[in-house]
Amino acid sequence: MVDYRNFEQFLHSRMKRRNLIIGAGALSGLAIAGQFSHQTAIATSRFSNYPFTLGVASGDPDSTSVVIWTRLAPEPLEGGGMPSVNVPIRWEVATDSDMRRIVSRGTVLATPELAHSVRVVVEGLQSNTLYWYRFLVGQDASPIGRTRTAPLAGGYLNKLNFALVSCQHYEQGYFTAYKYLAQDDLDLVVHVGDYIYEGGISTSTTSPRKHNSAEILTLKDYRNRHALYKTDTNLQAAHAAFPWIVTWDDHEVENNYANDISEIDTEPDQDPAIFLQRRAAAYQAYYEHMPLRPFSRPVGPDMQLYRRLSFGNLATFHVLDTRQYRTDQPCGDGTKQRPCGEDPNGTITGKRQEDWLYDGLDRSQAKWNVLAQQVVVAQIDTKAGAGETYSMDKWDGYVASRDRLMRFLEQRKPSNPVVLSGDIHSNWAINLKADFNNPESAIVGSEFVCTSITSGGDGADTSASVQAYLPENPHIKFFNSQRGYVRCGLTSTTCKTDYLVLSNVTTPSGTISKRASFVVEDGRPGIQQV
Repeated sequence: MVDYRNFEQFLHSRMKRRNLIIGAGALSGLAIAGQFSHQTAIATSRFSNYPFTLGVASGDPDSTSVVIWTRLAPEPLEGGGMPSVNVPIRWEVATDSDMRRIVSRGTVLATPELAHSVRVVVEGLQSNTLYWYRFLVGQDASPIGRTRTAPLAGGYLNKLNFALVSCQHYEQGYFTAYKYLAQDDLDLVVHVGDYIYEGGISTSTTSPRKHNSAEILTLKDYRNRHALYKTDTNLQAAHAAFPWIVTWDDHEVENNYANDISEIDTEPDQDPAIFLQRRAAAYQAYYEHMPLRPFSRPVGPDMQLYRRLSFGNLATFHVLDTRQYRTDQPCGDGTKQRPCGEDPNGTITGKRQEDWLYDGLDRSQAKWNVLAQQVVVAQIDTKAGAGETYSMDKWDGYVASRDRLMRFLEQRKPSNPVVLSGDIHSNWAINLKADFNNPESAIVGSEFVCTSITSGGDGADTSASVQAYLPENPHIKFFNSQRGYVRCGLTSTTCKTDYLVLSNVTTPSGTISKRASFVVEDGRPGIQQV
């Protein structure tokens, strides 16, 4: 049985046992005609190192299927260390943690084109059921992962527990939050962006860890950076413990990019055509390392990421992409005064995705409609006292988009809209208003913003600069800038959120505690502290 509370020890014992069995020889084996593709395949393999160094993952469950993922990478930080040949990988799914009651198995081909990553859409499963899975190649077995299918569409579900996470800068701390998350009572993890950071190696002497290269630009760079992050055993434990729903923000490509526009859009080498080559490399590596369904496989610099997942009659997740289709941030990327952000043609989602969102909200029969997306939706005036300033990279930079969303929520009244956001490395609980400039206007939804896993270092319970402007924003009900994650529990009557924070992340010994809890009641918009 896998003990997700001590996943690092499990991985070390697996690698030690593997080395005792086959030693550390170079890749060898019998080459056979590839029945899977036109390329040669390796039938039996011996690797220079344990090939499953990046662990396993699952994601995007529905009522009869789930995606399971792994990647062969015996030398993970050196391009993976695999030869340019196809390698068959066996996979198994069982109803027990010891992998004795196998209910589905097969073989999938790991190809160089996808960095020897594989995803299997395991079909024909029972709804709302726990399963365990693993991959095998030659004499090596991957760690055992645990996953769960969703309930039948429209079927009864009495509760759903999930974690909300974002922003995991490798250099700025240890992923200790994932150690505790892997032990939690959850059905699902929702990651709303900044899974990796694209920057180079920090020159700070206080950084607890270091990146593995200069700023990443090429496909090889992005693959190695994803591999570096995925070698973290706490992150691997969280992936192995639960299925994930993922979406990206900006650092998966470049800080504050907007569609085909680089952050540094004034430099000659940031021509949109050149930047799109970088975006294509970043999107390719992201797909290779996430448990996404095959429809998300990128075509050049384009990738279908917004999608919808249903969990019985209880919840529908509307997963958004607010990077790929947005117009450029107005007046630059920083904090600006109005009229910056008021362009009626500005959009953060693009029209096609916006129409898709409204159509899905209109059709939804779920008790809770969850919008999983990247940057803060609510208006936040960041200037204390007279005058107002707003962040142009958030929905505050796209007022027309937000006004349409708030108007839709007010007029069409989808059941219990809850927005999940990340990006700003701090915890917030916010009431969404029909008109943020009128404190008496209707509350049309709730927004829960999660802090970072590590980005920003240890953080603090509060911030004097933020506390100074909170009175300008009466719709904000909670702020905290420690690290950690948000645990959300949905039932037919309530949405409860617990803000779990770490004592520190700059050492691996941080402890976790509950900082605050909030409830939204069914049919009664507004956040209540409990």
